[in-house]
Amino acid sequence: MLGVGLSSFLIGGVVKGAIGVGLPMLAVPMMSLVMPAPQAMALVAVPVMSSNLWQAWSVGQWRDNLRRFWPLSMAQMFATILTVRMTLELDARYLNRMLAAVLVLAVLLMAFKPQFEVSARRERWASALVGAFSGMLGAVSSLTGPIIITYLMALRLSREQFIGGISIVYLFGSVPLYGAMFYYGRMGWGEISLSLAALLPMAVGLYLGQFLGQRISEKSFRRFLFAFLLTMSVLLVLR
Repeated sequence: MLGVGLSSFLIGGVVKGAIGVGLPMLAVPMMSLVMPAPQAMALVAVPVMSSNLWQAWSVGQWRDNLRRFWPLSMAQMFATILTVRMTLELDARYLNRMLAAVLVLAVLLMAFKPQFEVSARRERWASALVGAFSGMLGAVSSLTGPIIITYLMALRLSREQFIGGISIVYLFGSVPLYGAMFYYGRMGWGEISLSLAALLPMAVGLYLGQFLGQRISEKSFRRFLFAFLLTMSVLLVLR
């Protein structure tokens, strides 16, 4: 189990270092193969929150990003709070299947890259709807990325705006999720200690990801990522 945990954070860090997102999308499914899904979700808490906090601060303009994306962030936060209690009471087998479904959704969105645009006039309402849906997904699996990434791409943001915006949104989604898990007894000080220790393999993965991202084409990397996520989804269903 220790080897799977270290590998999960290392590989998740590699993906985040290479493309800027994807740490929980890799780490949670891998660990869910050897432990209950809620425990896997708890162990990524510190790496996810610290990496997104660092990104939001390092990119800058966090006030502007917070002002622009507050409808998405607030909707996601309240949807997470309302949904997480129900998901924490589900059987582990159902949680694994939900997690697998989210992974398949991620692969489809990344593969087909749906093209659409959101006008400035409709952005606030669209943001709230995306936030509510991603909050429900996050409560089930801690994986809010697929929907949010697709939506932010539709806003035609610059690279800095994208990273800064998605970091703010991820923070607002992760705080109520992990807070509720702690409150309802699905995450204790033992999991928090292990999550702190996971910062080291994640940091190594981030460095390797940045190195590989400069030497491997994005197309080749995405093919590997698709195959990996599909394999994880099949294993989770069969578990």
